[in-house]
Amino acid sequence: MKILKTSFDNVDEKIINEAVNVLANGGIVLYPTDTVYGLGANIFDNKAVKKVFEIKKRSLLKPLSILVGDVKTIDLVAKVSRDQKEILNNFLPGPYTFILNKRKIVPRSITGGSDYVGVRVPDNKLACSLSRIFPITTTSANISDEEVLPTPKEILEQLERDVDLVIDVGKLNSKKASSVINLTTKKPRIIRK
Repeated sequence: MKILKTSFDNVDEKIINEAVNVLANGGIVLYPTDTVYGLGANIFDNKAVKKVFEIKKRSLLKPLSILVGDVKTIDLVAKVSRDQKEILNNFLPGPYTFILNKRKIVPRSITGGSDYVGVRVPDNKLACSLSRIFPITTTSANISDEEVLPTPKEILEQLERDVDLVIDVGKLNSKKASSVINLTTKKPRIIRK
């Protein structure tokens, strides 16, 4: 396991390139978002995605959300109507996960077999840069249903497992993951605040 320390505001291209390389080669990256630390894997690498489920001790039937670098890229992984696009443009980038109808390109292993996908564009340049080649998983870096912790050191102790790379920007102030909003219903529905 390699730990790379950096600043939240100053994105180091060398660190981004190294992290993308780890992701491209089936590795798992612990990285900061605009809310909490997340666990990232290439969504098209089934072995890597399975590792994320194992690390979190999460049921394979519970979907993982995915992170893309900007609102435009959402169209590659989800079917977006004009009304949905307007909502996405108003709230993203930001601390929200939007549930949308998935495109066939999104593996079923990500969605727990459903036809929907949770998509994030965090208000965090570092996190968004990690998805410059392919979308990555974005799920809080904790054991499922346990406390979300603010530092990589505490997170790794809780997980009791190493990841391949840690991007450490120090303590994050938020202990809350993103709000989840379902846009597949007639009216947007808040699933998690």
